[in-house]
Amino acid sequence: MALDHALLVALREQPASGLELARRFEKSIGFFWHATHQQIYRVLGRMETDGWVSVETVPQTGKPDRRVHTVSAAGAKALSDWLAEPVGMESFRSDLAVKLRGASYGDRATLLRRVRETHADHQTRLAHYLDLEQRDYPEPADLTGAALDQWLVLRGGIRLEEYWIGWLDEYLTAHEEDPT
Repeated sequence: MALDHALLVALREQPASGLELARRFEKSIGFFWHATHQQIYRVLGRMETDGWVSVETVPQTGKPDRRVHTVSAAGAKALSDWLAEPVGMESFRSDLAVKLRGASYGDRATLLRRVRETHADHQTRLAHYLDLEQRDYPEPADLTGAALDQWLVLRGGIRLEEYWIGWLDEYLTAHEEDPT
């Protein structure tokens, strides 16, 4: 996936300025696809040049004008074409997995400390996802369209965090460590 497509999805959900988009991105798609503010602005500029987004300048008092980006017909077509492309198998690439495999060749105590820290980070993210689910999707059975898709992606994030926590629990327990 190119950042272009992630931004097109976000802009289809709601037109935004670059700053608004970067902030929204951090709170939603950014959990699954990381990008810096600079990357977002650079790609927005390219998308504007390519005709994938149109920009409306909105004057503001005491601030620079706001440039609100909206997906153009060409951008909607590009997104639709990309959505229709086949999806390859997701690969599992993890520095942590390689470190766990090689733990016997280094300082296991330090690695176990890192594993506990990573475990805590996944617990924090899971708690955040569960809070988002409860706040934003209290009645998932009533969801349709974009809201249903957003909830299902959030559910995928929840399940990924549950996977990581379970796997790290198993690793810590195997090495006689209390995961909590």
